[in-house]
Amino acid sequence: MKTIEVDEELYRYIASHTQHIGESASDILRRMLKFTAGQSAPAAVAPQTLPVKEAAVVKTESRPQDRVRAVRELLLSDEYAEQKRAVNRFMLILSTLYSLDPKAFAEATESLHGRTRVYFAGNQQVLIQNGTHTKPKHVPGTPYWVITNTNTGRKCSMIEHIMLSMQFPVELTEKVCGTI
Repeated sequence: MKTIEVDEELYRYIASHTQHIGESASDILRRMLKFTAGQSAPAAVAPQTLPVKEAAVVKTESRPQDRVRAVRELLLSDEYAEQKRAVNRFMLILSTLYSLDPKAFAEATESLHGRTRVYFAGNQQVLIQNGTHTKPKHVPGTPYWVITNTNTGRKCSMIEHIMLSMQFPVELTEKVCGTI
């Protein structure tokens, strides 16, 4: 068996095509490429690139299935599995949701606050001023800060609110919340 290195994005794409638990990357690639054992590989072909106009269209399209797939890939990722603390999984989920649709994330977090606390803000000071012992943390890859001194149930309800506001399926939302 040979080992190859792939970037994180490609790894997540391959992992998203898993059909059953324990399926190897080789099995997934064989199925995707319609390649069977003993079949000879075709001659190498120079990579083709899309014209600039077409590439822009492909890159900007974000179908709901792609967003769902990205969240599922996160749940299957080694990075997510390695997180031992709920707050770290919470932060990874927030970063992913923001990266999928910054505008929808912003709309979802605008109305998200407690009785006395603000949960999300553009800077740390706003969170500190609106609650004691909030332990604000910057959400990686976003302009947002979030309070982290909440119990796991509250973190789950924040994620649930955001995901449902962003129109993710209820069953996926429940699955994500169940992993925090």
